[in-house]
Amino acid sequence: MSFSVHNRKSGKRIEVEADETILDAGLRNSIVFPYSCRGGTCGTCKARLISGRVEYTHPPQALSDAEREAGDILLCQAVPLDDVEIEATELAASAEIQIKIMPCRVSAMERVAHDVMVLRLKLPASQEFRYLAGQYIDILLRDGRRRSFSMASRPQSGQELELHVRHVPEGQFSTRVFESMKVKDLMRFQGPFGTFFLREDSERPAILVAGGTGLAPIKAVLDQAIADGSTREFHLFWGVRARRDLYMDELLAAWAERHDNLRYTPVLSEPAADDAWDGESGFVHEAVLRHYDDLAAHEVYACGPPVMIDAAKTHFTARGLPAGRLFYDSFEFAVDD
Repeated sequence: MSFSVHNRKSGKRIEVEADETILDAGLRNSIVFPYSCRGGTCGTCKARLISGRVEYTHPPQALSDAEREAGDILLCQAVPLDDVEIEATELAASAEIQIKIMPCRVSAMERVAHDVMVLRLKLPASQEFRYLAGQYIDILLRDGRRRSFSMASRPQSGQELELHVRHVPEGQFSTRVFESMKVKDLMRFQGPFGTFFLREDSERPAILVAGGTGLAPIKAVLDQAIADGSTREFHLFWGVRARRDLYMDELLAAWAERHDNLRYTPVLSEPAADDAWDGESGFVHEAVLRHYDDLAAHEVYACGPPVMIDAAKTHFTARGLPAGRLFYDSFEFAVDD
C-alpha cells in the first residue's frame, strides 16, 4: 500500500510506500527537502501538514508542543497514514548526486589530537561517488547500526574521502577506530546525505561556525570555495575546548594568510592554564556576536552539537539574521548501550 504526498509549495506529488518516511520517498524520487540528522533531533526538515494524517517512526524531539498543534511535522520521521498535503521547501536536486552503498578501504589514519583521528578512505576505482562539499555518509556497521560522518574533503575525481572521528567513550565505532582499526581494513558506507552545502546562488558574506569536529564539513566547503576561486567573503569561527583541540589550526591559519577574502578566528571555551591564550574565549556563538552587531546582510553556516545550533538560532536571529539564511548541520555523538 502507498499514499500520495502533494507539496502545495512546489506542486509536486510523490508516492510514499508503506512504513516509508516522506523524506526517504522524496530522496528516492530525486526530490530534496532540507534535512540533516534524519533522526528527528535537528528540525531542519520541518514542514507544515495541510491535510491528512501521519505517524512518527520516533518521537519528533525537534518539535515543540506549540509547533505540533500548529501543524508542523518532521519529514524525516513522518510516515503517511493516508494521502496528505504538505507545504515544504524543496532544493534543486542534481541528477548526478545519487545515494548509494559502496565499499571502501582505510588508506591512512592520523591521530591529530588526543581524541580525534583523521581517516582516509579509498573508493573502488571502478565506481564513481559524487557529492557536494558539506554532505555526509553513514558508515554501515556489521550489526546494522550506522554512524554518520561528514566528509572533510572536497569532491575530486579519484580523491579519497577524509573523515574526522572523535573518540566517544563507550562508542562502538570510534573505539574500534582508536584501538583496533588498521590501514587496509574494509568497510561499507551509504551516502551522500544532507543539505548542508554552500548556496552558490548568493554572494552574501558567509559566517562559518564550527564546534569541535563540526569543522569537517566546513573545511570541505571552504576548500571547495578556494578551489573554485570564489571571491565571496568568509569568516570562520572554530570553537573547541582548549588549545590542544585545534587539530587543524595551522592549515586554517595558512588558508587565511593566503586568501584575503577569508578570516579565521579560533575560540577556546576552557583554555588550559598553560595555553597562554590571548585569543577569543567562551562559547563560539558569543565570539560571533562580539564581531558582528548586525547579521542582516550575512548568511551563517553552522555545524556542531545541538546546544550550539540552538544558541545560534536564538542569538543570531536576534541580531537580524533572517531565518532562511541560517544553514546548519546538528549532530550528537552516538554512545552504545
